[in-house]
Amino acid sequence: MKYVRALILFVVVLLPLPSVALDNNPSTLKVALLPDEDAATLIKKYEAFRSYLSQQLNRDIELVVTTDYSSMIEAIRHGRIDLGYFGPLSYVMARSRSNIEAFAAKITHGSPSYRAVLIGSVARGVKRIDDIKGGDVAFGDVASTSSHMIPKKMLLDYGLSAGRDYRPHFLGAHDAVAMAVQRGNAQAGGLSKPIFTMLVERGLVDRKKVRVLAESDPFPQYPWAMRSDLNTMLKEEIKTAFYQLRDETILEQMKAEGLTAVSDTDYDVVRELKAALDL
Repeated sequence: MKYVRALILFVVVLLPLPSVALDNNPSTLKVALLPDEDAATLIKKYEAFRSYLSQQLNRDIELVVTTDYSSMIEAIRHGRIDLGYFGPLSYVMARSRSNIEAFAAKITHGSPSYRAVLIGSVARGVKRIDDIKGGDVAFGDVASTSSHMIPKKMLLDYGLSAGRDYRPHFLGAHDAVAMAVQRGNAQAGGLSKPIFTMLVERGLVDRKKVRVLAESDPFPQYPWAMRSDLNTMLKEEIKTAFYQLRDETILEQMKAEGLTAVSDTDYDVVRELKAALDL
Protein backbone atom coordinates (compact mmCIF):
# COMPACT_ATOMS: atom_id res chain seq x y z
CA MET A 1 0.00 0.00 0.00
CA LYS A 2 2.81 2.38 0.85
CA TYR A 3 4.41 1.58 -2.50
CA VAL A 4 1.19 2.40 -4.40
CA ARG A 5 0.73 5.72 -2.58
CA ALA A 6 4.32 6.74 -3.34
CA LEU A 7 3.94 5.83 -6.99
CA ILE A 8 0.80 7.95 -7.35
CA LEU A 9 2.54 10.92 -5.74
CA PHE A 10 5.51 10.47 -8.08
CA VAL A 11 3.21 10.53 -11.14
CA VAL A 12 1.37 13.62 -9.96
CA VAL A 13 4.63 15.51 -9.41
CA LEU A 14 5.71 14.73 -12.97
CA LEU A 15 2.47 15.98 -14.52
CA PRO A 16 3.02 19.33 -16.30
CA LEU A 17 1.59 22.38 -14.62
CA PRO A 18 -1.34 23.93 -16.50
CA SER A 19 -0.29 26.88 -18.63
CA VAL A 20 -1.61 30.32 -17.73
CA ALA A 21 -3.87 31.68 -20.45
CA LEU A 22 -2.91 35.19 -21.52
CA ASP A 23 -5.56 37.80 -22.28
CA ASN A 24 -5.33 38.42 -26.02
CA ASN A 25 -7.46 41.56 -25.86
CA PRO A 26 -6.44 43.29 -22.60
CA SER A 27 -8.20 46.45 -21.45
CA THR A 28 -4.80 47.79 -20.37
CA LEU A 29 -1.86 47.40 -22.71
CA LYS A 30 1.52 47.16 -21.03
CA VAL A 31 4.08 48.89 -23.25
CA ALA A 32 7.76 48.37 -22.42
CA LEU A 33 10.48 50.89 -23.22
CA LEU A 34 14.03 49.75 -23.82
CA PRO A 35 16.04 50.69 -20.68
CA ASP A 36 18.88 52.39 -22.57
CA GLU A 37 18.44 55.64 -20.61
CA ASP A 38 17.33 56.66 -17.12
CA ALA A 39 13.82 55.30 -16.40
CA ALA A 40 12.36 58.66 -15.31
CA THR A 41 13.68 60.30 -18.49
CA LEU A 42 12.11 57.60 -20.66
CA ILE A 43 8.70 57.79 -18.96
CA LYS A 44 8.64 61.56 -19.39
CA LYS A 45 9.77 61.35 -23.01
CA TYR A 46 7.02 58.87 -23.94
CA GLU A 47 4.14 60.32 -21.90
CA ALA A 48 2.60 62.14 -24.89
CA PHE A 49 2.93 58.98 -26.99
CA ARG A 50 1.26 56.98 -24.21
CA SER A 51 -1.66 59.42 -24.24
CA TYR A 52 -1.86 59.23 -28.04
CA LEU A 53 -1.98 55.41 -28.03
CA SER A 54 -4.62 55.43 -25.28
CA GLN A 55 -6.86 57.68 -27.36
CA GLN A 56 -6.31 55.78 -30.61
CA LEU A 57 -6.83 52.34 -29.08
CA ASN A 58 -9.52 53.39 -26.60
CA ARG A 59 -7.88 51.60 -23.71
CA ASP A 60 -5.45 52.27 -20.89
CA ILE A 61 -1.74 52.23 -21.68
CA GLU A 62 0.81 51.44 -18.97
CA LEU A 63 4.44 52.31 -19.68
CA VAL A 64 6.97 49.86 -18.27
CA VAL A 65 10.75 50.30 -17.91
CA THR A 66 12.49 47.11 -16.84
CA THR A 67 15.75 47.04 -14.91
CA ASP A 68 17.78 45.82 -17.89
CA TYR A 69 17.52 44.28 -21.36
CA SER A 70 17.39 40.70 -20.06
CA SER A 71 14.44 41.39 -17.76
CA MET A 72 12.58 43.01 -20.67
CA ILE A 73 13.18 39.89 -22.78
CA GLU A 74 11.86 37.72 -19.94
CA ALA A 75 8.84 39.99 -19.44
CA ILE A 76 7.71 39.64 -23.06
CA ARG A 77 8.45 35.91 -22.95
CA HIS A 78 6.12 35.42 -19.99
CA GLY A 79 3.41 37.76 -21.26
CA ARG A 80 3.94 40.43 -18.61
CA ILE A 81 4.14 43.06 -21.35
CA ASP A 82 2.12 43.23 -24.56
CA LEU A 83 4.39 45.26 -26.81
CA GLY A 84 7.71 46.99 -26.49
CA TYR A 85 10.45 49.06 -28.00
CA PHE A 86 13.43 46.74 -28.42
CA GLY A 87 17.00 47.14 -29.54
CA PRO A 88 17.72 45.08 -32.69
CA LEU A 89 19.79 42.52 -30.76
CA SER A 90 17.43 42.29 -27.80
CA TYR A 91 14.55 41.80 -30.27
CA VAL A 92 16.39 38.96 -31.99
CA MET A 93 17.07 37.38 -28.60
CA ALA A 94 13.47 37.84 -27.46
CA ARG A 95 12.11 36.49 -30.76
CA SER A 96 14.12 33.28 -30.35
CA ARG A 97 12.49 32.69 -26.95
CA SER A 98 8.95 33.99 -27.37
CA ASN A 99 6.03 34.45 -29.74
CA ILE A 100 6.51 38.08 -30.80
CA GLU A 101 6.73 40.00 -34.07
CA ALA A 102 8.38 43.24 -35.13
CA PHE A 103 5.95 45.62 -36.81
CA ALA A 104 7.28 49.20 -36.74
CA ALA A 105 10.45 51.29 -36.58
CA LYS A 106 11.10 54.99 -36.65
CA ILE A 107 12.35 56.87 -39.67
CA THR A 108 15.27 59.28 -39.27
CA HIS A 109 16.93 61.16 -42.12
CA GLY A 110 14.50 59.44 -44.45
CA SER A 111 15.58 55.92 -43.50
CA PRO A 112 14.63 53.22 -40.92
CA SER A 113 18.30 52.72 -40.00
CA TYR A 114 20.82 54.16 -37.56
CA ARG A 115 24.51 54.00 -36.65
CA ALA A 116 26.67 53.41 -33.61
CA VAL A 117 29.78 55.38 -32.62
CA LEU A 118 33.01 54.61 -30.83
CA ILE A 119 34.04 57.52 -28.64
CA GLY A 120 37.37 58.20 -26.93
CA SER A 121 38.37 60.08 -23.81
CA VAL A 122 40.32 63.28 -24.43
CA ALA A 123 41.49 63.21 -20.79
CA ARG A 124 43.02 59.76 -21.37
CA GLY A 125 44.77 60.98 -24.52
CA VAL A 126 42.79 58.80 -26.92
CA LYS A 127 43.05 60.20 -30.45
CA ARG A 128 42.54 57.06 -32.52
CA ILE A 129 41.40 53.49 -32.03
CA ASP A 130 44.97 52.20 -31.59
CA ASP A 131 45.20 54.24 -28.38
CA ILE A 132 42.55 52.01 -26.79
CA LYS A 133 44.82 48.97 -26.69
CA GLY A 134 45.53 47.84 -23.13
CA GLY A 135 42.82 50.10 -21.73
CA ASP A 136 39.20 50.01 -20.60
CA VAL A 137 36.22 50.10 -22.95
CA ALA A 138 32.72 50.91 -21.71
CA PHE A 139 29.66 49.19 -23.16
CA GLY A 140 25.99 49.49 -22.26
CA ASP A 141 24.02 46.27 -21.78
CA VAL A 142 25.29 42.87 -22.89
CA ALA A 143 22.16 42.56 -25.08
CA SER A 144 22.59 46.02 -26.64
CA THR A 145 23.13 46.30 -30.38
CA SER A 146 24.70 49.74 -30.68
CA SER A 147 26.27 49.82 -27.21
CA HIS A 148 27.85 46.36 -27.36
CA MET A 149 27.51 44.20 -30.46
CA ILE A 150 28.27 46.79 -33.15
CA PRO A 151 31.15 48.59 -31.35
CA LYS A 152 32.67 45.25 -30.35
CA LYS A 153 32.66 44.23 -34.02
CA MET A 154 34.13 47.61 -35.00
CA LEU A 155 36.99 47.11 -32.55
CA LEU A 156 37.51 43.58 -33.82
CA ASP A 157 37.74 44.90 -37.38
CA TYR A 158 40.55 47.16 -36.15
CA GLY A 159 42.33 44.14 -34.67
CA LEU A 160 41.27 44.67 -31.04
CA SER A 161 39.73 41.72 -29.24
CA ALA A 162 37.86 41.95 -25.92
CA GLY A 163 39.82 40.49 -23.02
CA ARG A 164 43.03 40.29 -25.03
CA ASP A 165 43.51 43.89 -26.17
CA TYR A 166 41.15 45.79 -23.87
CA ARG A 167 39.07 45.31 -20.73
CA PRO A 168 35.29 45.46 -21.40
CA HIS A 169 32.99 46.99 -18.78
CA PHE A 170 29.18 46.86 -18.96
CA LEU A 171 27.48 49.92 -17.49
CA GLY A 172 23.88 49.18 -18.46
CA ALA A 173 22.92 52.28 -20.44
CA HIS A 174 24.19 54.40 -23.32
CA ASP A 175 24.30 57.62 -21.30
CA ALA A 176 26.38 55.88 -18.61
CA VAL A 177 28.90 54.91 -21.31
CA ALA A 178 29.20 58.51 -22.50
CA MET A 179 29.65 59.78 -18.94
CA ALA A 180 32.35 57.20 -18.16
CA VAL A 181 34.35 58.19 -21.23
CA GLN A 182 33.89 61.91 -20.60
CA ARG A 183 35.14 61.55 -17.00
CA GLY A 184 38.12 59.50 -18.11
CA ASN A 185 36.96 56.37 -16.32
CA ALA A 186 37.33 54.49 -19.60
CA GLN A 187 39.55 55.09 -22.59
CA ALA A 188 36.66 54.49 -24.97
CA GLY A 189 33.06 53.41 -25.24
CA GLY A 190 30.41 52.42 -27.73
CA LEU A 191 26.86 53.71 -28.02
CA SER A 192 24.06 54.69 -30.38
CA LYS A 193 24.88 57.73 -32.53
CA PRO A 194 21.38 59.22 -32.05
CA ILE A 195 21.70 58.96 -28.27
CA PHE A 196 25.21 60.41 -28.37
CA THR A 197 23.95 63.32 -30.49
CA MET A 198 21.07 63.89 -28.08
CA LEU A 199 23.42 63.94 -25.07
CA VAL A 200 25.59 66.54 -26.82
CA GLU A 201 22.55 68.66 -27.70
CA ARG A 202 21.33 68.56 -24.10
CA GLY A 203 24.74 69.70 -22.88
CA LEU A 204 25.41 66.49 -20.96
CA VAL A 205 28.38 65.57 -23.14
CA ASP A 206 31.13 68.10 -23.90
CA ARG A 207 32.69 67.54 -27.32
CA LYS A 208 35.92 69.01 -25.93
CA LYS A 209 36.14 66.04 -23.56
CA VAL A 210 34.92 63.29 -25.90
CA ARG A 211 36.21 62.46 -29.35
CA VAL A 212 34.33 60.39 -31.97
CA LEU A 213 36.79 57.75 -33.15
CA ALA A 214 34.67 55.86 -35.66
CA GLU A 215 31.12 55.47 -36.94
CA SER A 216 29.49 52.19 -37.93
CA ASP A 217 27.68 51.19 -41.09
CA PRO A 218 23.88 51.66 -40.92
CA PHE A 219 21.85 48.99 -39.12
CA PRO A 220 18.06 48.47 -38.98
CA GLN A 221 16.38 50.75 -36.47
CA TYR A 222 15.15 49.67 -33.06
CA PRO A 223 11.91 47.72 -33.67
CA TRP A 224 8.59 47.95 -31.94
CA ALA A 225 7.34 44.40 -31.42
CA MET A 226 4.14 42.91 -30.01
CA ARG A 227 2.81 39.59 -28.82
CA SER A 228 1.81 37.53 -31.84
CA ASP A 229 -1.14 36.05 -29.93
CA LEU A 230 -2.89 39.38 -29.43
CA ASN A 231 -6.38 39.74 -30.88
CA THR A 232 -6.13 40.15 -34.67
CA MET A 233 -8.24 43.31 -34.75
CA LEU A 234 -6.25 44.81 -31.86
CA LYS A 235 -2.98 44.09 -33.69
CA GLU A 236 -4.26 45.93 -36.76
CA GLU A 237 -5.40 48.86 -34.62
CA ILE A 238 -1.97 49.06 -33.00
CA LYS A 239 -0.24 49.06 -36.39
CA THR A 240 -2.57 51.75 -37.71
CA ALA A 241 -1.95 53.94 -34.65
CA PHE A 242 1.81 53.66 -35.17
CA TYR A 243 1.87 54.13 -38.92
CA GLN A 244 -0.53 57.10 -38.86
CA LEU A 245 1.27 59.03 -36.12
CA ARG A 246 1.68 62.58 -37.41
CA ASP A 247 1.90 64.65 -34.22
CA GLU A 248 5.14 66.61 -34.64
CA THR A 249 5.61 67.15 -30.91
CA ILE A 250 5.46 63.42 -30.20
CA LEU A 251 7.69 62.58 -33.16
CA GLU A 252 10.23 65.17 -32.05
CA GLN A 253 10.33 63.63 -28.57
CA MET A 254 10.93 60.26 -30.20
CA LYS A 255 13.62 61.75 -32.48
CA ALA A 256 11.67 60.45 -35.46
CA GLU A 257 10.27 61.74 -38.72
CA GLY A 258 7.63 59.03 -38.67
CA LEU A 259 7.05 55.33 -38.06
CA THR A 260 7.12 52.71 -40.79
CA ALA A 261 6.37 49.01 -41.17
CA VAL A 262 9.15 46.46 -40.60
CA SER A 263 9.20 42.67 -40.45
CA ASP A 264 11.24 40.01 -38.72
CA THR A 265 13.44 39.36 -41.77
CA ASP A 266 14.73 42.95 -41.62
CA TYR A 267 16.76 41.82 -38.58
CA ASP A 268 18.51 38.87 -40.23
CA VAL A 269 21.63 41.05 -40.54
CA VAL A 270 21.63 41.34 -36.75
CA ARG A 271 21.33 37.56 -36.41
CA GLU A 272 24.31 37.14 -38.71
CA LEU A 273 26.46 39.57 -36.71
CA LYS A 274 25.38 37.96 -33.43
CA ALA A 275 26.47 34.58 -34.75
CA ALA A 276 29.78 35.98 -36.02
CA LEU A 277 30.58 37.38 -32.56
CA ASP A 278 29.24 34.26 -30.80
CA LEU A 279 26.99 36.36 -28.56
